[in-house]
Amino acid sequence: MNYQELADKILNLVGGSNNVTGLTHCATRLRFNLKDEGIAQTEQLKKTPGVLGVAINGGQYQVIIGNDVNHVYKPIMEKCTGLESSKPAQEEKKSLAARFIDTITGIFTPVLPAITAAGMLKAVLSLLVAFHVVETTDQSYQIINFMGDAAFYFLPFLLANSAAKKFGCNAYLAMMLAGIMLHPNFLTMVSTASETGEGISLFFLPIYQASYSSSVIPIILSVWFMSYVEPIADRISPKAIKFFTKPLITILVAGIVTLVVLGPIGYIVAGWISTAVTTLNTYCSWLVPMLLGGLFPLLVMTGTHYGIIPIGINNRMTTGFDTIVYPANLASNIAQGAASFGVAFKTKSQEVRQIASSAAITAVCGITEPALFGVNMRYRTPLISACIGGAAGGLFMGLFVVKNYGGGSPGLLTLPGYLGGDGFHDLIFACIGALIAFVISFIVSFILYRDEKVSETTEENVTEPVETNEVVKGTALDICAPVEGEIKPLSAVNDPTFAQEIMGKGVAIYPSNGTFVSPVKGTIQMIFDTKHAIGIKSEEGVEILIHVGLDTVNLKGEHFETLVNVHDKVEIGTPLLKVDLEAIQKAGYDIITPMIITNTIEYNDIISLTEGNTHPKETVIKVVK
Repeated sequence: MNYQELADKILNLVGGSNNVTGLTHCATRLRFNLKDEGIAQTEQLKKTPGVLGVAINGGQYQVIIGNDVNHVYKPIMEKCTGLESSKPAQEEKKSLAARFIDTITGIFTPVLPAITAAGMLKAVLSLLVAFHVVETTDQSYQIINFMGDAAFYFLPFLLANSAAKKFGCNAYLAMMLAGIMLHPNFLTMVSTASETGEGISLFFLPIYQASYSSSVIPIILSVWFMSYVEPIADRISPKAIKFFTKPLITILVAGIVTLVVLGPIGYIVAGWISTAVTTLNTYCSWLVPMLLGGLFPLLVMTGTHYGIIPIGINNRMTTGFDTIVYPANLASNIAQGAASFGVAFKTKSQEVRQIASSAAITAVCGITEPALFGVNMRYRTPLISACIGGAAGGLFMGLFVVKNYGGGSPGLLTLPGYLGGDGFHDLIFACIGALIAFVISFIVSFILYRDEKVSETTEENVTEPVETNEVVKGTALDICAPVEGEIKPLSAVNDPTFAQEIMGKGVAIYPSNGTFVSPVKGTIQMIFDTKHAIGIKSEEGVEILIHVGLDTVNLKGEHFETLVNVHDKVEIGTPLLKVDLEAIQKAGYDIITPMIITNTIEYNDIISLTEGNTHPKETVIKVVK
């Protein structure tokens, strides 16, 4: 693969360097902050060789590359100068949740390689001790041990650097804040004060007695505060001596506030989280690992898993181990790999087998995006299987309170990270939990997966409007248009649930009038209370969801009038809804209407029109038995 060409193509398709205000990467994704996401050519990006997919979540435009992401990241960064010191444009327009996820991701993603390396070093050391290659009194043990501890002990420095880049302030002053918190003299003062019972004060300001080594929250709060102090210091400093006074004012104010206010707040909050985890493990240790084990694939799909990972890191920093995030993530990753293996073993397609087996190996080693986006989401049943297997593995590890001591990217390679307690207890149960996740996910995937059947039509015919007399394999059931309008592929819908066909295959229509009719002869199965969506089951058993507009559930039924009731029998063309499309658009909602075959899994093929205009009673989908 020519990484330079791929990087140039990606940069061009996201709108060029002038449209990029921030860029970082994780293990598999390029994470862009764009001035205008509407400029990006998302559909072209998805079709670009070397790109596994595109996700727009958490305030970021994420291009999924796979394990080669670093090779693509570097040439893009060479053309996007000045990104490290710039804040993402128009951030005030993002929701609070999106800004939070974007911030957490931007801070923790760059430091993950160091944390992973440290965790792996500790895991290797645990193995060496367990097999009596070294003793804890050996110098070799002590050297490898402090090498592994370095990233954790000096974690505030690493986070200060990445937080400064994210908040748009001076990275070296931010690292100086970390140095203040970790200075040996301060640690000595804290230790002495704890022994004597005397307090520490700066003039009349009391300083909280806390050790900030290995901490997470205090330094992030401090750098965030500094990002507001620095511009003020710049503004009030005389131009002639600004070079001296700006850093002086910034570090003096931020340093004092850190030691007196923000550091203690972060330290206390971290303690609360630790206490909550301990309480949860005491009374309901199985619940959160089970839920996370089942839901991690969905979090990865949206990029919000980086909002969960810091909790696991904080747990290890405060209690010495994590019993929630990393064990659950281990079960989820192993389950994702097993689901892909299930596809590889059952498929008759050599191409699918190669993709699935390669992605599966990567997933069980800890990197799941190739399996998730390349296989499991594509065929859906493996995704369901991975959720079931991950929940089962997480449940087991939660019940037995399995402890992770080393971190790293959860997978087979980081299993030694469960060494660190009394003997091999945690490692053994982590292996059993991983095995449970693997076996259940593999079996369910193997049972549910079916190869996609290829129709007798050519690829060109599939992408063009389908004639009602088109010949396809098996019996074809016609699904008509529910409204007059312009046909769009589901991928054009600005909602990943529809665009990525998570709910099923189908078609989208941009309606030109507000009269929606039944696309089949059948029965009304469901009408949402908000009237924006209707479910119909045809006489042949095809289950159809018509969803008028995006996020129109928020209108709570306003501008919608239902013309049928649940259990009513309908014919093709029976009026279902009257919708005031103009009013909905004035309210700021997209009126594009997806029509989904929600039981897609039960059919061999779903062939849809992808362009052109249509009218009710015209076939837009053929469902092949």
